[in-house]
Amino acid sequence: MASGNFIRSARTGSGPERFSERHVPAPRRSVTYWCRNDHHVDVPIAADAAPPTLWDCPRCGVPAGQDPGNPPGRARAEPYKTHLAYVKERRTPEQGEALLAEALAALRRRRGRA
Repeated sequence: MASGNFIRSARTGSGPERFSERHVPAPRRSVTYWCRNDHHVDVPIAADAAPPTLWDCPRCGVPAGQDPGNPPGRARAEPYKTHLAYVKERRTPEQGEALLAEALAALRRRRGRA
């Protein structure tokens, strides 16, 4: 048997009543995108906004375009890069050696080994 310390109905103000009477939705239009796998998706976009050229297909994830006869190709996935790979793109080997020497010197100073 329940203890009786609970409320059985919704509380006052818990959610909007007659939501459609409280606001006027912005005007919008539907833009259709097609992917290479013959999927299509209708996206509601604000009437005064320019639609994006590409949209990811929600069914297969490949890019979709607005031209049904010529959908875009598969996007080339960039391979995973480690933090070290990104650092190597920004620094020359000489800069890397200088930074390493500076960091080792600071570490040795903290440990008391000059």
